[in-house]
Amino acid sequence: MKKLAFHTMVLAFCCGMMTTALAQEQKAAEQAPQDTSCFESRKGASEVTKRDIKPGWPNVKCSPTTGAVLWWGDPFDGTVPMGKMPGLEKLPEGHALVKPRSAHLPILPMCGTACHNGVGPAFSPPKLPKDKKPIPIPTMEGLLPDAKDLQHGRGRIWCLDCHHTTKRDKLVDNFGDPVSIDQPQLLCGKCHGDKMRDWRDGIHGKRIGEFTSTGKKRWFTCTECHNPHNVQDGKRNRGFVQLQPEPAPQLPRGMKDAKHEKLHPIAH
Repeated sequence: MKKLAFHTMVLAFCCGMMTTALAQEQKAAEQAPQDTSCFESRKGASEVTKRDIKPGWPNVKCSPTTGAVLWWGDPFDGTVPMGKMPGLEKLPEGHALVKPRSAHLPILPMCGTACHNGVGPAFSPPKLPKDKKPIPIPTMEGLLPDAKDLQHGRGRIWCLDCHHTTKRDKLVDNFGDPVSIDQPQLLCGKCHGDKMRDWRDGIHGKRIGEFTSTGKKRWFTCTECHNPHNVQDGKRNRGFVQLQPEPAPQLPRGMKDAKHEKLHPIAH
């Protein structure tokens, strides 16, 4: 009986120690900094994971209000050269950088390898559309609900006006040649020439980096800010979905108001 009681005490002690250890581990996990992400330009399409570039220096600072990036620790982190761009031949090589998005598009690998690689009837249906005549594609509508009621062009264009007829992981230019999914501006400029010109000249869109006109900058491409499959906001049936604005920044300590901003620095 005493032997049984002893073993029971030992078992209870071990269970108590294990419970304490698990509780401490759970508490440590809760107190440890979690990986957070925030969006750079469009929520759900341009998320970036917060991490330290070097100890104490994060790659981004996320807004606690909107979840958007407030500032970048390194504007060129994760970027690559944009490549050749008509009208930018005089820009020094490597001064226009973009962040590749193809690696973050979950169904893109399936488009060009699993489903549309021309190998095997199970993955490559025998009657793939190869012209611009719109037809229902239930599989794509299931994967991409916006495709069933495509708002882009208000019903006047369809998938193969933008996607290559045989290389479905590529876009298509005016000459029918494939365009990388990471260079959507070469596609969008086919119809939106005025916006393309403004984007190229720095009037439309967003850039971060050096301030000088020919300085090294990260360029934000079209689809980082706009959803190409639903450019008409469904509720308003016009324009793009509006972004939530950031609240006004706090005034420096000791400053009661911002009336100084209404004064011109040069008398006139």
